[in-house]
Amino acid sequence: MTYVVYGALGSGSVPVEAALTLIGAPYRVEEIVTYASEAERARMAPHNPLRQVPALVTPGGETITESAAILLWLAERHPGAGLAPPPGDPRRGQFLRWMTFIPAAIYSLYWVRDEPSRLVGDDPAAQAEVDRRTLARIAECWGAMESQTDPGRFVLGDDLTVLDLYMAVVSRWRPLRRRFHEVAPRLGRVARRVDALPELQEFWAKRFPFDGDYADPG
Repeated sequence: MTYVVYGALGSGSVPVEAALTLIGAPYRVEEIVTYASEAERARMAPHNPLRQVPALVTPGGETITESAAILLWLAERHPGAGLAPPPGDPRRGQFLRWMTFIPAAIYSLYWVRDEPSRLVGDDPAAQAEVDRRTLARIAECWGAMESQTDPGRFVLGDDLTVLDLYMAVVSRWRPLRRRFHEVAPRLGRVARRVDALPELQEFWAKRFPFDGDYADPG
């Protein structure tokens, strides 16, 4: 009864893979690097008509797309892992709020950033402006989340959830962790705790090595 994750190194599949690792559920990754080429996106089309990773195929054969939806589903499917506050928990509303906020306000901007020509054509000046404005917007959104949360060891207090995994991965993307720590220092401390989880050290090294451009500033 194995899960199948369609994903890629450093992509939105990484928090899903991290959650499955913590849950202890058997899974395998089918690597489709959609950000690399049109051919790779075509390979993804049978699994997601938007030709984007991640997609999860459950042991029952159901396909689920959208990283936040997959994370929420996994947390509910495996409650014993304790990766989400259950219905009725006083933290549940804020958990759902921020699990929705990250993909709606931040993650969605990378569709534009990856290929600005999708919206502004081949004009280099327009593409540069898209780059500048989306980076500013991402930082603004992280700052908004920082201003409206009161983290403990993790975003919602002392318990790790899939929200922490999601934030730790997405905050690695541009404008990179240095800017993230500037606008969201308390969330930044949470992200570093997630980076340092002993049970994920081997996983991080394989699926999203935190070095080079992605190195976390000291």
